[in-house]
Amino acid sequence: MFEIKVPEFGESIQEVQVASWMKQPGDWIEKGEDIVELESEKASQALSSEKSGTLAEIKVSEGEFAQVGDLLCVIQPGEKPAAAAQPASATSAAGSSSTAIATPPATKADWIMPAAERVLDEYQISADAITPTGPGGRLLKEDVLNYVHQKGLKPGSGTSGGAAAGAAAEPARVQPGAPAATTPQRRAPTPKPDTAWAEAPVTGSREEKSVPMSMIRRTISKRLVQAQQTAALLTTFNEIDMLPVKELRAKYKEPFLKKHGVKLGFMSFFAKAAVEGLKRFPAINAEIRGDKVIMKNYHDIGIAIGGGKGLVVPILRNVERMSFADVERKIGEYAALAQENKVVPDDLKGGTFTISNGGVYGSLLSTPIVNPPQSGILGLHTIQDRPIALNGEVVIRPMMYVALTYDHRMVDGKEAVGFLKTIKEVLEEPARLFLEV
Repeated sequence: MFEIKVPEFGESIQEVQVASWMKQPGDWIEKGEDIVELESEKASQALSSEKSGTLAEIKVSEGEFAQVGDLLCVIQPGEKPAAAAQPASATSAAGSSSTAIATPPATKADWIMPAAERVLDEYQISADAITPTGPGGRLLKEDVLNYVHQKGLKPGSGTSGGAAAGAAAEPARVQPGAPAATTPQRRAPTPKPDTAWAEAPVTGSREEKSVPMSMIRRTISKRLVQAQQTAALLTTFNEIDMLPVKELRAKYKEPFLKKHGVKLGFMSFFAKAAVEGLKRFPAINAEIRGDKVIMKNYHDIGIAIGGGKGLVVPILRNVERMSFADVERKIGEYAALAQENKVVPDDLKGGTFTISNGGVYGSLLSTPIVNPPQSGILGLHTIQDRPIALNGEVVIRPMMYVALTYDHRMVDGKEAVGFLKTIKEVLEEPARLFLEV
């Protein structure tokens, strides 16, 4: 037997969640073929088999958690089995029905998945009462939970709540010759008020479903609570007239795409403007370590990107040395990886500052939360045509609200306001990015 265990993902990662099994017990696995996807607090990673063989047993079901070094599955090495011919009787039976249920394997261990067996034991249910839907007629945890929900069962009873209640309410039987028990008098029910506001009967589904919290949501929750508890967070706002940037993009988008092979987006403007602001107000680019302040002379900016399983924040290293094309190209690469859940932990490590663009989802205004141990995060929002006063006249301009949330232990309000004013000045006069004024 060949065992596959949870590998090490990095010094800070000790627990992972099984996102999905690509193979099921009984399936043949080629050497190097991916069999399971694991999700850590930072990224997803697919594990492949180092040997060919048959997947004999899965130890950790989808959605469950495991520690580094825990056994995930067992593979039986050997020769690839030849495809078995289907009996004629099975063929005719399958042809007579549009839906055929696979016959479970002979032994309990073969057809009841470990997670399903634990639920069966918890509710004291016989597996024979449940129709399996897994590959090869295997009984899955979901099959048992669906049965429990349909029957309204409670743990340990093996019977529905309604049946148990009915049994409890049944009057005791009197044995022949025994003295009759005095029947207690029942109190008449209090009549309900006949008013227009009397409670109406509840209609419609009130179904609830319990699902494990994903690793990425657990990590986000932990870090957000950490930020709220350890940092003194404040947010300041400003607004930017985006017309100059929009006109510049419209003028040069075709030659930019032709030369660099990537579209010119807004994020490269904001990334370069953020570098300019961080140079002028370096405290926003620093962090607190114990009782010391670590000033950083480089600018590793995290860009929040929506992925297949949630938000990830890959890091652009040394943005001060990157061109507009470098920034756009790297963001495009990360976006593609995020959609496939292939961003690796090294892409997420570090970062001195973060930019989050809620505008792509239609957000007009928000207060982003700092990503510890960073001291600041810039929130971008949707561009909206609004009337503004310009040179004594009311004009319609494409305006964007921007927000800077900062750690007040490190950054004073004057610095935070100055940073946003820098972002505003640079983007309303984009030539500043190239002239460095």
